[in-house]
Amino acid sequence: VQLVESGGGLVQPGGSLRLSCAASGFSLGGYYMFWFRQDPGKERELVASISSAGVAIIYPDSVKGRFTISRDNSKNTLYLQMNNLKPEDSAMYYCGTLIPQGDYWGQGTQVTVSS
Repeated sequence: VQLVESGGGLVQPGGSLRLSCAASGFSLGGYYMFWFRQDPGKERELVASISSAGVAIIYPDSVKGRFTISRDNSKNTLYLQMNNLKPEDSAMYYCGTLIPQGDYWGQGTQVTVSS
């Protein structure tokens, strides 16, 4: 089982990024998938989840209306579309899942929002 995030980078405030999380070793469409973020010195924050039925939830009020979680089962990939990014969105973003074999996380992708 492996999760590999990509798509992070440096973006100006107001910009957009789409993070990807490529899964291998299992079919992500059958399980809950999550996006978390963590800034150094802060607690890890749950950003979004999507169920096997496709029910998507964005958790922090600060990103509602700006972030969207989705997945492409044919590509076995999870996405996080982030629009109108703000400096406070800067963090390492991780995807994760809980499957019968255990919980798994990727290595993270860094998002930095700065002018």
